[in-house]
Amino acid sequence: MAGKKKEATLQITISNQEQWEETLSIKGLLVVDVYQAWCGVCKPTVSLFRKIKNELGDDLLHFAVAEADSIDLLDKYRGKCEPTFLFFAGGVLVSVVRGANGPLLQKTITEQLEAEKKVLSQGLERIVIKDEALLEEEEEIVPVEPQTEDEDVVPAGKPYTVAIIKPDAVAHGKADEIIMKIQEAGFEILAHEERTMTESEARDFYQHRAGEEKFQELVQFMSSGPSHILIISKPGEDADVIPAWREFIGPTDVEIAKKENPESLRAQYGTEVLYNAVHGSVDREQASRELAFFFPNFKISNESTKEEAFTHPERTLALIRPEILKERKDDILQSISNAGFSIAMQKEIMLTEQQVQEFYREHTDQEYYPALLHQMTSGPVLALALVKEHAVGHWRNMLGPATLGKALSEAPDSLRAQFAPRNSDINQLHGSSTTEEAEKEINFFFPVEHTLAAIKPDTLEEHRDEILEQIQNAGFSLSQIKEEKLSREMAEEFYKEHKGKPFFEQLVDYMCKGPCLMMILSKENAVQEWRSLMGPTDPTEAQKSSPDSLRGRFAKSVLENAVHGSSNQDHALEKIKFIFGDIDLNMMVHGKD
Repeated sequence: MAGKKKEATLQITISNQEQWEETLSIKGLLVVDVYQAWCGVCKPTVSLFRKIKNELGDDLLHFAVAEADSIDLLDKYRGKCEPTFLFFAGGVLVSVVRGANGPLLQKTITEQLEAEKKVLSQGLERIVIKDEALLEEEEEIVPVEPQTEDEDVVPAGKPYTVAIIKPDAVAHGKADEIIMKIQEAGFEILAHEERTMTESEARDFYQHRAGEEKFQELVQFMSSGPSHILIISKPGEDADVIPAWREFIGPTDVEIAKKENPESLRAQYGTEVLYNAVHGSVDREQASRELAFFFPNFKISNESTKEEAFTHPERTLALIRPEILKERKDDILQSISNAGFSIAMQKEIMLTEQQVQEFYREHTDQEYYPALLHQMTSGPVLALALVKEHAVGHWRNMLGPATLGKALSEAPDSLRAQFAPRNSDINQLHGSSTTEEAEKEINFFFPVEHTLAAIKPDTLEEHRDEILEQIQNAGFSLSQIKEEKLSREMAEEFYKEHKGKPFFEQLVDYMCKGPCLMMILSKENAVQEWRSLMGPTDPTEAQKSSPDSLRGRFAKSVLENAVHGSSNQDHALEKIKFIFGDIDLNMMVHGKD
């Protein structure tokens, strides 16, 4: 906790116009990281700024972070994915650096700090600048008719997916040929950009595959030369273009593609799993993430308002407190769904006094805190990670005033008024106040967990690549992976909790018949998320209730049900130790494995 507080004091957080004006009045040099709510602050520069601050030890040097979407004067910086650092002195702009260029940032900070000292000590005149990039943008703007839907805009509800023609296909001069085949197949290319990814970009894009043995090779390959990034749609595909695109490109493994779908792009242009010519989003969620990664300024039209908006989903934390959870849970969840929120994660939890004190540490000296503490420990709390564009603001607007009396009198249609408790003065619903606060609060209730997962014999041989791809596309990091044939003794120990049950011997025999793929999967709420991805134990039930789950797709029977997962966090840690020995899981969270 102490480490987090130090980091917070290094950079002042500016989240509204008033704070912006106050911060600009600070004496000295102010370096502001202007960021977008959907992508967050530029974390790689924090350690550099701390190093510079410690080395210089100068009270005239200040750092801040400012969300462009929340501050009127930063409106021209909205929607820009490139890190932007503004340097202010005496309330005026004196320099700008674009990109996380460490040497340039250090040089600019040193020079501008010295210049400001001379202004203060010798009365020299500040050299005020205007952001040339913004001026160039303004000069390029000419009066035009309002943008139509076929100009860099996807109509609301129009399905799309992101495709990449990889460096191997581009290097062999096949990009134009592939693009022609895409168009001949009836796909529509909404946007097309040729770019060479840096190693850092490739690492970020494929971070969910960081635990794989060939991860570094993948990063080097994807940054080895230019790729073509496309946004693909298909006229007439009202439901989803992704299945048609996945069928068109073929299986990930080139050899399987050549056998099962010889006309697919990967069969024609790929050479092996890594060098398989093309990439395609697996589902809508991944397509949305990849769109934001490669095309942050690409617009989606809103047909109901005829306005355009950036579609960068945001997360916020919602809490349903104990009293109302017992009585109105389903009604509240229905209101959340009706408002267009997706529930990314949910967890019902009994909080201890210590946990409540930690979560509400800024409220412990308030008069209402004892009542809040009693309320929060009186029964289970439902924590929800909600996802929607501008989720934080939308959820807080739905909640209404924090004071129950004010909610009832001034906002009777708000959720806090509608779901007011009978026996308490504490409102029953919580929402994060800022995007930064939302991420902290989500991490509090849904910390990064590790779970033990296994692909069982037979399934490993037949469906390994498909299962690994589905795992990665669900956002899991493969922290460790090991193929191992279990001895009978190991299998008996691994399933010791089932010893004495009628199926135990049959289960052990099955698990010993061939190699398994053992994995440590890491993600927020990993145990529950992995169990959800696996689906019900019985494949018949899985096919009915979760047809896209791993067991719904690949299980043969209750015994041969494709995959294994730990039932809870304690069970996961026990099984991880059994399979992988003593391993520092905390190091893996921070990417130091």
